[in-house]
Amino acid sequence: MKKFWLKLKERWEIESDRQVALILTVFALTGFSFLFVSPYVEHLLGLTEEDPFWLKAVVFVVIMLPIYNLLLIAWGTLLGQFRFFRSFIIRFFKRLLFIKTKKRGK
Repeated sequence: MKKFWLKLKERWEIESDRQVALILTVFALTGFSFLFVSPYVEHLLGLTEEDPFWLKAVVFVVIMLPIYNLLLIAWGTLLGQFRFFRSFIIRFFKRLLFIKTKKRGK
């Protein structure tokens, strides 16, 4: 477990064990919140079990992912990790949209 913890600190470029714990807590709270919110969003959009998979996939990418990221920013801000999650979400969407960026230090 200690090795995993150190790997997270290195990957996320953070120093504090407290910050790792807060970040993991934000991910947990976001996941729980998303599980609570997503059925309501699906209901508002009129999605049912009979809808085709491709439609659900498009709705997930276009509507649900931004909702997840809003929840991530909200929980991150409440727990004092706004800067980390803002950077995390920017990197996520750059990868999702295949936007190339220069590597650091090059």
